[in-house]
Amino acid sequence: MVLVPSTQSSRRSKRYSRNADINITNLMDVMMVLLVVFMVAAPLMTSGIALDLPKVGGKAITTEDTSINISVDKEGYYYIGDTEIPANEIVKKLNAMREENAELTVTISGDTGAEYGRVIGLMAILKEAGFEKVGLKTEPKPRQLKKK
Repeated sequence: MVLVPSTQSSRRSKRYSRNADINITNLMDVMMVLLVVFMVAAPLMTSGIALDLPKVGGKAITTEDTSINISVDKEGYYYIGDTEIPANEIVKKLNAMREENAELTVTISGDTGAEYGRVIGLMAILKEAGFEKVGLKTEPKPRQLKKK
């Protein structure tokens, strides 16, 4: 007597076989699109205006969350963030912010091409308004290699 495999058992084994391939093409496409989006968006996330800050010696100081930065560009205009603010409205805006946070400090970022009088005038306006903690923002001086 000869045993012949039945056709039903061979059909079942084919029906239950699994495909072990992993297709990651779609995942790679999504990752490449996200990479491009983040590369384009990252430079746009910086806030404020472009300033050429003076370079002086010393350590970099980290600003606190309670600090407001006022920028003075080389044309002499004042900015809080990206918004241009006239000199007569700076005190009103800062007083409104100080009502929400009594620990508010002010940092002035003055462009190297800005007139000295505009920066000092802003400091005087802030001192008259009662802001005691006013600082000037600079960039650290590049280190020079010592010659032997």
